[in-house]
Amino acid sequence: PKYPLLLPVYDEPDIVETLVQGIGQIDYPRDKLEVLLIMEADDEATISAFHGAEFDWITPVLVPPSDPRTKPKACNYALSQHVIDSELTTIYDAEDIPDPLQLRRVVAAFSKHGPDVAAIQCRLAFFNERQNLLTKWFSLEYDQWFSYVLSSLAESGCVVLLGGTSNHVRTSVLRELGGWDAYNVTEDADLGVLLARSSYRTLVLDSVALEEANADVVNWVRQRSRWYKGYLQTFFVHFRNPVAASRQLGLKPTLRLINFTAGMPLSCMLNLGFWTLMIMWYLGKSHMLDDLYAGPVYYLCLLLFTVGNLVTILAGLVSTRAMGKPYLSTAALLVPGYWLLQALAAVKAVVQLVYKASYWEKTVHGLSVSGEA
Repeated sequence: PKYPLLLPVYDEPDIVETLVQGIGQIDYPRDKLEVLLIMEADDEATISAFHGAEFDWITPVLVPPSDPRTKPKACNYALSQHVIDSELTTIYDAEDIPDPLQLRRVVAAFSKHGPDVAAIQCRLAFFNERQNLLTKWFSLEYDQWFSYVLSSLAESGCVVLLGGTSNHVRTSVLRELGGWDAYNVTEDADLGVLLARSSYRTLVLDSVALEEANADVVNWVRQRSRWYKGYLQTFFVHFRNPVAASRQLGLKPTLRLINFTAGMPLSCMLNLGFWTLMIMWYLGKSHMLDDLYAGPVYYLCLLLFTVGNLVTILAGLVSTRAMGKPYLSTAALLVPGYWLLQALAAVKAVVQLVYKASYWEKTVHGLSVSGEA
């Protein structure tokens, strides 16, 4: 089938080389492949770089400047103006390096299932996972999320929160649902919930697309705070009427969805409070702490703190062995440091949710070490 690829970019003039290395290697009939490079009409640097390269196999799409300045708004514009007579639509980030056969494999997977399967999420991994401790933490998290968590959710009939790239959707269903939420900064997760609420299924395909892991702490916090903010947006939007949502999804999928969209960022944020109490306990017990951790409560907290952390770290070590990545073992042992970064990002997300709900904090790309693999 005809296959449009949406590539939203903004302020990325060095995109030319990565396009050739990644999207340019896809093995699919050229007459059926439509690569749409979506750029803001006032992004002169990126537009100039594209025209300087003169790719005859890429169609530029210029989005008229308007608010909100978000990725889903740009994709909606391309969907309405340029995606015509196609069965499937997918989104890639411009720096992605997908499995060359991914589109063929997705088409084959869709052909084996009925129209109730509306989306397929492929796995994401990093081409610079060895660069530093942060990229190793990030890679370990992605391996667990895409290889285990999403696959388990799909198999158990729960909501699959789509990733921001390498997700493939039936175009007719996408139009039926009104496209992406232009104001949600994790429009992919929101779409995953919308599909489930509309009785559509999402599958996870073991086909990998490589992208760049954030190697800079500040840049990572900017990106993660946007994700957490979008998860909270998704929670508030879909649970404005919790009874209707639970009836459409079912009890177990509803509880798991609440756990991921609201529970994950809020628990990360609450960690800061609990860690503060723990530090206060060891520095010198006050009367307040004596009352707070009296008797059985103290031993229960001690048990949860010890066993819970050890089990979580052990799960990371098991993951490194299962994925054949022993070089991530040190990162798995030091993962509490990653939890601290997640907590900081969660606090920032909650603050921005109040003051800048739809502000898209752009992730800076191109920070990986040259030649890293």
